[in-house]
Amino acid sequence: MDTIFAPWRMEYIKSEKPAGCVFCQCSIRCDDYVIYEGKSCFVMMNRYPYVNGHLMIIPVRHIGKIEDLTPEERSEIFALLDTTVRVLKEAMSPDGFNMGMNIGKAAGAGIEEHIHVHVIPRWEGDTNFMSVINNIRVIPEDMPTTANKLAPLFKKYHREE
Repeated sequence: MDTIFAPWRMEYIKSEKPAGCVFCQCSIRCDDYVIYEGKSCFVMMNRYPYVNGHLMIIPVRHIGKIEDLTPEERSEIFALLDTTVRVLKEAMSPDGFNMGMNIGKAAGAGIEEHIHVHVIPRWEGDTNFMSVINNIRVIPEDMPTTANKLAPLFKKYHREE
């Protein structure tokens, strides 16, 4: 049997889980993984990242349909998408990006009741033998270190209107 140690997960396993929408709870309690708060949207690190620097842009308002976004929310999501790419380029020098939304359970939405945009930095060779052979992902940097690199850069690059 293979053993992989992830001691940081114990805090989550033992913690009391908030009732209601995970994203609404994050924006209300200023979660440690929220690295930027705008007027109508915020940027949060994905708690279960595909790779280091996997971020999500989330409207503060609880909505599950893209067609329900206000013009302000649409504008801020796109502005934060631009900012997020700039931040990740400076802090992590990725070779490319995956970006997108999973709308609805059939599309793979894990939290379908609150829309969000994923921004995933990618590097040549970031899918290594662990993923291919063992179906295991290796995240080489802890989340607080990544957050500390990224958060200050949002203030540098994002210009609210």
